[in-house]
Amino acid sequence: MTITVAIETPLQDDVRALVDALNEHLLPLSPVEFQFKMSVEEMAGDDTTVFIARDEHGQAVGCGALKEHEDGVGEVKRMFTLPSLRGKRVGSLLLDAVTKLAAEKGITRLVLETGVGPGFDAAWRLYERSGFNRCGVLLDYPDSEHSAFYEKRLAFAPAQ
Repeated sequence: MTITVAIETPLQDDVRALVDALNEHLLPLSPVEFQFKMSVEEMAGDDTTVFIARDEHGQAVGCGALKEHEDGVGEVKRMFTLPSLRGKRVGSLLLDAVTKLAAEKGITRLVLETGVGPGFDAAWRLYERSGFNRCGVLLDYPDSEHSAFYEKRLAFAPAQ
């Protein structure tokens, strides 16, 4: 199976459907008030770059985004792979693309918030295999038992 990853607008019907699938997947995993979702409209903002993974038929099968913050901080957002393709390294391809863009933009620290519990084990493995380390509360997220926080230091790479 061939997977391609590219920067795309989230304002496409198949990407909206993918984000809907992500939101459905998250619903039973933690209380709604501790699910920090971005809508596709928010994902289309100037501070966010969205990556879409597509299979050889052009179907959107995964997504991930880089949201830029001040002081050289970038945040990994909306990471998701369709359940039928889990274990095929789609998430790794997406996270690699986010990380590469962050480095190209001169971001020196990538951070993320994810949930806790059995439904998040695969996400934790992905982040830890990709060099992210657990850390304390980040950005403006609340300190709660429903969130896990990760960070990864990037070598400085000037914007091109």
